[in-house]
Amino acid sequence: MSSSQAQPLSVHNFKDLFHSVEAFLFDCDGVIWKGDELIEGVSQTLHMLRSNGKKLVFVTNNSSKSRAQYALKFQSLGIPVSQDEIFSSSFAAAMYLKVNNFPPQNKVYVIGGEGILEELQLAGFTGVGGPGDANKTIDFKQNKFFEHDKSVGAVVVGLDPNINYYKLQYGTLCIRENPGCLFIATNRDSVGNMTSLQEWPGAGCMVAAICGSTQKEPIVVGKPSTFMMDFLLKKFNVSCSKMCMVGDRLDTDILFGQNAGCKTLLVFSGVTTQSALEDPSNNIQPDYYTSKISDILDLKEA
Repeated sequence: MSSSQAQPLSVHNFKDLFHSVEAFLFDCDGVIWKGDELIEGVSQTLHMLRSNGKKLVFVTNNSSKSRAQYALKFQSLGIPVSQDEIFSSSFAAAMYLKVNNFPPQNKVYVIGGEGILEELQLAGFTGVGGPGDANKTIDFKQNKFFEHDKSVGAVVVGLDPNINYYKLQYGTLCIRENPGCLFIATNRDSVGNMTSLQEWPGAGCMVAAICGSTQKEPIVVGKPSTFMMDFLLKKFNVSCSKMCMVGDRLDTDILFGQNAGCKTLLVFSGVTTQSALEDPSNNIQPDYYTSKISDILDLKEA
C-alpha cells in the first residue's frame, strides 16, 4: 500500500466509517490510557459509542493483568467495562493451551506477571514462576547444577519488569530439555506506554532473550496473530467487515485488524507518530488515522 491510501479521519469520511461499523475494537496502552492515566476525552467517546448502539471490545497485548484485573482498572478510571469485553494476551495464552489440549498434569513456567498465572488457573492449568521468582538469584561460585521441573510442558513469556537470570535459565532449560515443551509468547511488542511520561521496554525484549538462548521461535498468541479473533467472533457475533480496530501500533494493532479483515484506525496518542506512518520504509497502512480517539466524538458532533 502507498501512504496516500491511509486517509486522515475527517468530516468527509467519518460518517461512512461510523455507520458501517457495529463493533469498535480498542487497544488499551497508548489508546485508552498511558500508565494509570486516561487519555483526554476517552470516557466521553466510549459513552457516545455505547449510546449509539456500538459494541466495544478491548484487545490488549499487555499480559501483566488478567481480564478481571483489567475490568477493575477500567472501573477505577470511571469507565464501565465488563470482563467479557476484554481480550488480553494473558487470556490468549491460557486459551491456546486449552484449545490445543495441553495435558492438565503438565505445568506451565511463566516469565511474566500475575495476569498470566491467574488466567492459567482459571483455565485449569498449574502455572509456576512469575512474580514468585522475582528475587531468585544464581551463584556461579558454588558451581551448582541448576535443577528444573521436568513436568513443565510449556513456557509462557510476557511482559516481566522483574526479569532476571534465574528466570532466563529456568525457561531455557525447560524449552531445551523437556521433550515437546512449548514456547509461547504473549506478544513481541518492542516498547509500551507503561507510564504516562515515556515508553518502556516491552515483552518483545523478554521474548528475544529466550529466542537467543534456545535458538527457537515462539508461538505468538497476541496481536498481530488473529488467534484472539476466533474467540471474539464467537462472543460478539459480528462479522470482521463490520469491525474497526483502533490502535497506536502499526505492527500489532493495525496488522491484527488487517489480518482479520477489519477496518483500521491508527491513533497518534501512543507509540506511532505521523512521520513514522509516512516513512517510505513503512509498508503497513491503516484505512484511517487521527490524533486520538476523542476525535471520533468531535466528528460525531460536527
